[in-house]
Amino acid sequence: MESFLYINDMLSEIGEIPGDSIVSKTLHKDEKMKVILFGFAAGQELSEHTAATPAILHFLHGEAKLILGGEAKEAKTGTWVHMPPHMPHTVQAQTPVIMLLYLLT
Repeated sequence: MESFLYINDMLSEIGEIPGDSIVSKTLHKDEKMKVILFGFAAGQELSEHTAATPAILHFLHGEAKLILGGEAKEAKTGTWVHMPPHMPHTVQAQTPVIMLLYLLT
């Protein structure tokens, strides 16, 4: 029998986000995908970086500024982004943010 992961309330999975910090929690990892839940305090930033695999950003709460391959975009609750491998990107939280990152292999 195959197992499954069921999360009833994704927003409660991250817990309290201390001021001036970013917290993360790996929710799932297998040979096809890794899923990480991030919580950003307002004003926090993941500086420019890339991922070696395709990645998806899914914003569950809050507002952020994104830089995707040099192009500025706004993110809010419900924003969904697919990025190809090696695309430079930045996430800057304007408010407290909760975001899911899917790394696809």
